[in-house]
Amino acid sequence: MPCLGQAAASNLTRSCRVNAVCSSRVPAAFTSCNTSRLQGNKSACTLQSTGHRHMSVAASVAAVADAPAAAAPILPYRVGHGFDLHRLAEGYKLVIGGIEIPHTKGCEAHSDGDVLLHTVTDAILGALSLPDIGQLFPDNDPNWKGASSDIFVLEAVKKMKAAGYELGNLDATIIAQKPKLSPHKESIRANLCKLLDAHPSVINIKAKTHEKVDSIGEERSIGCHAVVMLIRKNPV
Repeated sequence: MPCLGQAAASNLTRSCRVNAVCSSRVPAAFTSCNTSRLQGNKSACTLQSTGHRHMSVAASVAAVADAPAAAAPILPYRVGHGFDLHRLAEGYKLVIGGIEIPHTKGCEAHSDGDVLLHTVTDAILGALSLPDIGQLFPDNDPNWKGASSDIFVLEAVKKMKAAGYELGNLDATIIAQKPKLSPHKESIRANLCKLLDAHPSVINIKAKTHEKVDSIGEERSIGCHAVVMLIRKNPV
């Protein structure tokens, strides 16, 4: 009498033979049909999965859009940069930093064309992430025709203080081939201190030529850069 292990092995052998015979007798069309059906199911699953992903992304975007806006950060410091350039022409006064400078040409502009005060105004507005001087005081508004640029600086200072900041320091560079500005720097600094309500030690004015290059070097224009740091008066 064979042992149980041998009987199981014999049964397994017979089963394998039967399966092999059955497989050989399955029509090719049936096999092909099943294969196509399986592939179709796989494609359907892939499309369904992709659709779920798209729905998930859309839902995430909608959730972000519906979420309440985050409060603006209260920064202890803010830095702003300003730049301006004006064409020089005869028949205009040259005003820089609120000080009239003797020269044969002046800045052609809608207001008084004070390139330094325009630059400082933009630097402060930029530090506060506010619209620039051209947006707040457009050059097609008759209210600003020939206006003193003191108005623009004082408005920027007003907004600075309303936001809880004061001037930390200012560094400005005036770029002009002529006239020489060194004799006027202290007068310009003093007037800026008054407009900005700042100590002279935090106001720096530099003057450079443009080595006779481009419109500035050819005395056809005058430019200015300025950087300001604003400091929060009551840090949180």
